[in-house]
Amino acid sequence: MRTISTISLLICCLANVSCGGGGGSGSSPKPPSSAAVSSSVATTSSQSSSPASSSAATSSAAISQALIKINQIGFKPNSQKWAVIPAVAATTFRVINKSDNSTALTGNLSAAATWVPAQESVKLADFSAITTAGSYELQVDGVEKAAEFTVSDNAYEALNAGAVKAFYFNRASTELLEAHAGVYKRAAGHMDDKVYIHASAKSALRPERSVIAAPKGWYDAGDYNLYIVNSGISTYTLLAAYESFGDYFKHQHLNIPESDDDVPDLLNEIRWNLEWMLAMQDPNDGGVYHKLTSKNFSGFVMPASDVSDRYVVQKTTAAALNFAATLAAASRVYAEYETQFPGFSATLLTAAKTAYDWAKANPRIYYTQPADISTGTYGDGDVSDEFMWAAAELYITTKIDSYYTDVNLANLTPDVPWWGGVKTLGLFSLARHSAELTAVAETAIIKTKLDNLATTIVNKGSSSAYGVAINTGDFNWGSNSGILNHAWVLLEAYQRDKSKTAYLNAAQSLLDYVVGRNPTDYSFVTGFGKKTPQNIHHRPSGADGIPGAIPGFLAGGANAGQEDKSSCSKPYPSTLAAKSYLDEECSYASNEIAINWNAPLVYVSAALQVLTE
Repeated sequence: MRTISTISLLICCLANVSCGGGGGSGSSPKPPSSAAVSSSVATTSSQSSSPASSSAATSSAAISQALIKINQIGFKPNSQKWAVIPAVAATTFRVINKSDNSTALTGNLSAAATWVPAQESVKLADFSAITTAGSYELQVDGVEKAAEFTVSDNAYEALNAGAVKAFYFNRASTELLEAHAGVYKRAAGHMDDKVYIHASAKSALRPERSVIAAPKGWYDAGDYNLYIVNSGISTYTLLAAYESFGDYFKHQHLNIPESDDDVPDLLNEIRWNLEWMLAMQDPNDGGVYHKLTSKNFSGFVMPASDVSDRYVVQKTTAAALNFAATLAAASRVYAEYETQFPGFSATLLTAAKTAYDWAKANPRIYYTQPADISTGTYGDGDVSDEFMWAAAELYITTKIDSYYTDVNLANLTPDVPWWGGVKTLGLFSLARHSAELTAVAETAIIKTKLDNLATTIVNKGSSSAYGVAINTGDFNWGSNSGILNHAWVLLEAYQRDKSKTAYLNAAQSLLDYVVGRNPTDYSFVTGFGKKTPQNIHHRPSGADGIPGAIPGFLAGGANAGQEDKSSCSKPYPSTLAAKSYLDEECSYASNEIAINWNAPLVYVSAALQVLTE
């Protein structure tokens, strides 16, 4: 069994999941021509991994101290398995079975090529032929350190549980008890039972500084504020994971306060945020406040120590549409749990319809930051994509054809989703529910549009020296989220046509990147991997007095913009796009966390756990 960090072990215990390796069954992946190898699986255990077995030529060659870059979490038996190798003279690699020191596989490395975002000359090793569960070591002559990896049936179960549990650790308005949070227990803060109407949000029935209650929800990121726009895509992504892999999540136990009921823990966690979202709607007109926030960002203190006044700020079209889309999707999911939550599904759908109607009556109310507010904006001057998404979700849930007409599928050109570009989320849902739609739905076009986008992503990675569908332009703020959203597209498309194994393999490579197969050698998920972020820009992690970071959070990742470099006492290690990452608390531009970054980690890790057969 592979070595697991102390924090990973803790989260496994807290979530009651196994933290072993991974596994599965299926056809052997076919690598792209740039990474083609000639490999053989050993049938005897006579070959040794000792240095003496290296070729004589190695002794005269320079030893590279650059590391082999590899997925630090592990692989399922029939998954694609690649590693990035420094461009040493060697042309072959070998895989050693650590249980008996035998050679399990030998293979040829790809030709050296340069990956522009990191300016690294590298080779690829394809060891997908290793399909037996166990612990292994990948060795290359001329590379100083071998790379360890594991293969097991439950490869991503602990990672997935940790990524979901991170939402619990970011709950507002509640105490985190030791029974559920372990050493990360904390006192309650931000009860939000006395929230003021900001001047920008005032109305005749809710004048400025009148008081409402809007408790619960998740802290958006490293700060203590809550934003409807970002909550929308984050909550929907988790709902999409449940719709896609409900049987998987029904058997997951996260050790959260609601775990003893007969509702999947993922849905219990999502409900915590949905109840906050409902409170953000003005019952008098259906409009939705853009955010709940203090006037300024707090210092790095624990939630209970931040006692500044909190406000709901400005109703916006973007907030109303994100709200409508998310709650419409949630309504159909929670309809399955009417006995446990009587009336909840109907409440969600009524709220969604009312918000959508408000948005249609107020189609261009964009967020404008008030002079006395300095927290995040999530501003968006084009909400045509939000209209498409909300209409799609309402159509799927209600089967009312007029909502489908509003989608305007002919004008929908899908792209990789992000909080400011959500039209493809509606396409995901339409494709996922294509068998249940009314006669007006153009199901063939829906599938084709999704398939074309996925093919574009695969092609993007086909010539990559790192074997990933990422280029220099992808290294922006929250790049790891964007990378996982690429994988999400591929996995949605793969579920519509499982003959397209290139989609599954490309998604695997993108997860591999996030958890270690990248130029920084970080697994960017706190507590999961051999080298993980310790100093994330996250107030509870920074203020709790516990060394390291709360586990399960995805750090933003390499960001060529380095917008925080003037704020950090330590410089970034490089100006190169793929190496612009700084594991320091001050680095909000590369080392913050956010709910919309964790959400695709939940989807992708669940998908690869379930779909890699």
